[in-house]
Amino acid sequence: MLTKNIIIIGASRGIGWELAKQLAEDHNVMVLSRNLEQLKKLQQITLNPVKIASVDLSADNVREYLTTVIDEQFEHVDILINNAGYLVNKPILEITEQDIKDVYETNVVGLISSCQAVIPFMKNGGHIVNIGSIGGVQGSVKFPGISIYSSSKAAVAGFSECLAEELLEENIQVNCLALGAVQTEMLEEAFPGYTTPMGPEKMAQFIADFALNSNQWMNGKVIPVSLSTP
Repeated sequence: MLTKNIIIIGASRGIGWELAKQLAEDHNVMVLSRNLEQLKKLQQITLNPVKIASVDLSADNVREYLTTVIDEQFEHVDILINNAGYLVNKPILEITEQDIKDVYETNVVGLISSCQAVIPFMKNGGHIVNIGSIGGVQGSVKFPGISIYSSSKAAVAGFSECLAEELLEENIQVNCLALGAVQTEMLEEAFPGYTTPMGPEKMAQFIADFALNSNQWMNGKVIPVSLSTP
C-alpha cells in the first residue's frame, strides 16, 4: 500500500479520533480541530504520531491559516476528510441568529474554506471526502429540532456534487458520505439517552477504506451510510 498524506478536519473525538488512529497506522496524517489538548493526546497514542494543529473553522481568514499550517507539514496532500461538525437541537422558534451562524460557519463555510486551502496541495490528484448527514438527503426521514443542522448538511451534499464537477480536469474526486446515527459524544449531546448500534470505530473503518479507495470508481456522489437515524 502506498503511503498517503491525509488531512482530517475535526478529530478531537468520536469518528474523527478513530479515523486518525486507524489511518495513522499506514499513512502520514495531519489532524486539525479546536481542542488542541485532545489532539496532543491523540498524537501520543497513534502508531505513526499524527501532526496536529488547532483550527477554528468559524474564524476569519481560516483559509489562509490552513494553507500556512499545511504547508509546514506537507508538500502535497492526497486525501482531505472534512469531518468537523456542529449541531444545535432546538425548536425553530428558539433558534437564535448566533446558533444559525455557528452551525453554518462550521458545517458549510469552514468546510468550503478547508477545500479551498487543500486543493492547491493536491498536485497529482486527490480525494476529498465530505462528511454529511442522512438528514441532509432529500426525501430522508426528518426530525424536529435539527432543521438548521440538517439544512447545513444538505448544503454540504450540494457543494460536494458541484465541486466534483469543477475539479474533473484536476483529477481530484469529491464525494459526500451522508451518515446516519453513530454513537458519539455529539449524538449524546443532541439526543440524550438515544442509542444506536453503530459505534465510531466501525464507522471510521468504513470511512477510512472509502477515502483510500472509492475514488477509483466514483465521483460526485452523495452516499447514505445509515443503519439508523435519531
